[in-house]
Amino acid sequence: MSFTVEERGNPNTLSYRLFFKNADGKYVSPFHDIPMYADESQNIFHVVVEVPRWTNSKMEIATKDPLNPIKQDVKKGNLRYVANVFPHKGYIWNYGAIPQTWEDPGHKDGDTGCCGDNDPIDVCEIGTKVCSRGEVIKVKVLGVLAMIDEGETDWKVMAINVEDPEAKDLNDISDIQRLKPGYLEATVDWFRRYKVPDGKPENMFAFNGAFKDKDFAIETIKSTHGFWKALISEKTNAGGLNCKNTCVSVGDSPFCCSTDEAKAVVGRTSPCGTEDHIPCSVDKWFYYEKK
Repeated sequence: MSFTVEERGNPNTLSYRLFFKNADGKYVSPFHDIPMYADESQNIFHVVVEVPRWTNSKMEIATKDPLNPIKQDVKKGNLRYVANVFPHKGYIWNYGAIPQTWEDPGHKDGDTGCCGDNDPIDVCEIGTKVCSRGEVIKVKVLGVLAMIDEGETDWKVMAINVEDPEAKDLNDISDIQRLKPGYLEATVDWFRRYKVPDGKPENMFAFNGAFKDKDFAIETIKSTHGFWKALISEKTNAGGLNCKNTCVSVGDSPFCCSTDEAKAVVGRTSPCGTEDHIPCSVDKWFYYEKK
C-alpha cells in the first residue's frame, strides 16, 4: 500500500495544502482513509509525517477541512513556527500522527484525568532518516509519553521506522534509553518548554513525566482507534471535525465522498506556486533557566 502527495498553493503561505492520493491515484483523507495498521499481526502502524526532523513549520493534518490535507497551523492570522528552545533546533524527531485514531475530547482518560485533545494520536519517529512532509511510513511502537497540554490529554507515541537500520535493535522504551542515551530526557524537555517563548506555561505530564512501555502504548493507540471508529460511524458527535472520506464510509453515509467530490475539493485550491521565504526570526534560539 503506497501513497503520494500533491502540493497546492504556495509553500510557506496561508494557501499551502498537501493532499494525499492512494496507489490508484484516488484522493484520500490521511485522517480517515489511510489504514491505522500496516501489519496488524506484527503491530506495525502507519504514520503520516507532518513535520520532518529539524524543521520548525507547525504543519498538521487539517482535521476540520475537507479531505484533511496537511497545512500549516495559524495563530492570530500568522503562520505558526515552533520556537527553538536551547539547545533544541526545530522538532527533534520526525513528527506525525497515526491515521484512523482520535483523542476524544468527550472522554476523560483514567490515567491522566483529562479529556482528549480532539486530534489523531501524535508520533515521534526516532529513526536515522529525515523524512519528507507527507511521507507515509511504517513504524514499530516503542512506548508513549502522557503530556497534559493546557488541560487536555495529548499522548506522544515513541516509534521507529521499520526500514531504519536500528529498528531490529529497538523493541521497547528501555532500548531507546540504552541505545540513544539522553533522547528520552530531551523529548520530555522539548515538550515541557516549547510553548514558553509564546508566553505559555510549561506543559505538565502524567506519570511524573515517565514513559510507559510498548504494550501500554499499543493499548493506548487501540483505544484511540476505538474512539475514531465511533466518530466515523456517527456514534459520537463529530463537532467541527470533517469526516468526509473516499474509502471507508459507504452508501448513504453523510461522510461518503465521491471521486468527483474529492476532485472538486482539490480543484477549489490554487495550483502549487512559488515558495515564500521563511522569516529569519524562525532561526532564533530562546534561552531560559529550567524550573
